[in-house]
Amino acid sequence: MFPPSGKRFWKDVTTDVQEAGHAVLLDGRPLRTPAGTLIVLPTPALAQAVADEWRAVEDRIDPALMPMTRRANAALDRVRVQRAEVVEMLTEYADSDLTCYRALHPEGLVARQSEAWDPLLEWLVRRHGVRLQPRRGVIHDPQDKAAIARLAEIVDAMGVFSLTAFHDLVTLSGSLVIGLAAIDGHAPIDRLWTLSRVDETWQEQFWGVDDEAAAAARYKFGEFSDAFRFHELSQMN
Repeated sequence: MFPPSGKRFWKDVTTDVQEAGHAVLLDGRPLRTPAGTLIVLPTPALAQAVADEWRAVEDRIDPALMPMTRRANAALDRVRVQRAEVVEMLTEYADSDLTCYRALHPEGLVARQSEAWDPLLEWLVRRHGVRLQPRRGVIHDPQDKAAIARLAEIVDAMGVFSLTAFHDLVTLSGSLVIGLAAIDGHAPIDRLWTLSRVDETWQEQFWGVDDEAAAAARYKFGEFSDAFRFHELSQMN
């Protein structure tokens, strides 16, 4: 239900409880994805968040200002349809996870990576019974196949809306471990984002902050936070 002009055409936005979940209605008509799929959301909290985005439209629809709607569209039009491929792609992150690939030098960076990432790897063992081994250097060294298979099971068990959020958490941070820590509530989302940027903050310490890179990082953190919120809303009863 995106008009070709992109202009607002509705007056009222409401939500409706249906047998399959929670719908958002524009002037009584159910909201659909760009592909025409009926948007039925798993929780009233998520439906309300999507509805609020449509209420906030003043003149023209701007998808950049509608992060919950964008992710609902992605869940229904892409992730649901390509679920197996999404699970496989995300699981591949674990075989070269950010938290496992450590610098050879300088020792200050080596120590900072260990301080930031070793606790995450130990949490993964305690929480999910999976141990990933750190590597020194950039040459790929595969992780244990049984560990990867177990992580694939964990990812595959996620519902389509959680999997959509998880996709963004992993791809934005570069780490399946950090993505799991986020959806499990292991640490505040801003702390997890900081842990994903150890290398970047090290470089900034010595070379200064590049304005363009800093702007890109702020945008990514916004998307990372929105993905976490989408997950949280999709779990609220």
